[in-house]
Amino acid sequence: MNFGQAIEALKAGKKVARAGWNGKGMFVYMVHGTLVDKDRLRNEAYTHLKDCDSCGDHTGVVTINSHIDMKAADGSIVVGWLASQTDMLAEDWVNV
Repeated sequence: MNFGQAIEALKAGKKVARAGWNGKGMFVYMVHGTLVDKDRLRNEAYTHLKDCDSCGDHTGVVTINSHIDMKAADGSIVVGWLASQTDMLAEDWVNV
């Protein structure tokens, strides 16, 4: 697949990877956005937003936008993965 087709697959709930990636078990997936009460945020997000009057709507709800994450070769998760120009121009995207 090309990158556009890979994006469409992500939007359809599939995991995709580059055939050319040399890390075993690497793939990317889409995380759909959600609404979260500001008081239910965790870690640094809570620390930085708890006293922010302009963060979220008038009810204290914060929008977490949809984004693409990557499962890396070492088993870690890369939050907010960004495609390189090489990734965007590649034609070797596959469904996982």
